[in-house]
Amino acid sequence: MVGFDFALKRLFDIVVAALGLALLWPVIAVTWYMAGRDTGASGFFCQQRVGRGGKLFKVVKLRTMRPVAGTTVTQAGDVRITRLGAKLRRYKLDELPQLWNVLIGNMSFVGPRPDVPGFMDQLPGSDRKILMLRPGITGPATLKYRNEEVLLAGVDDPERYNAEVIWPDKVRINLEYLNDWSFRKDIGYIVKTVLR
Repeated sequence: MVGFDFALKRLFDIVVAALGLALLWPVIAVTWYMAGRDTGASGFFCQQRVGRGGKLFKVVKLRTMRPVAGTTVTQAGDVRITRLGAKLRRYKLDELPQLWNVLIGNMSFVGPRPDVPGFMDQLPGSDRKILMLRPGITGPATLKYRNEEVLLAGVDDPERYNAEVIWPDKVRINLEYLNDWSFRKDIGYIVKTVLR
């Protein structure tokens, strides 16, 4: 990616995120209210994630889990996920507030998923090139691992499997995305995400 590519990507993000928020704010408001009643906490879930250049930012999602302590690795059937939360996750409605993150420049529509500290910020050597990208709502790694929670539920040690198998593969996929970026491919990832 070069400077023009980043500028085009950012312009697209601003325009589409603004339109998305203008059109979808009633859906966000209703699901925020329902999520708050369902979990007994704020309907919005904010958490520090690693962003572009390794800088931390607060990602905004709809709350789908009860506010109890636990691992950051989530599996299908996790007892912390509420019944409503499972539906919000299934249809990716919990991601809608991230349109705000995209609008203000913390995120992009397409890119690596924003991770909690301890993964993206500790990338070694040339893998750190991924930090040139804004984290995304979707992307090639997100699409490949769209059933990640189910996959993790089927292994004996989910945290180890995530660290040793899934995470390195995501790094490889995200490096390929950075090196072979095109606006057309970004649109394709968005279309695939919506259709699925």
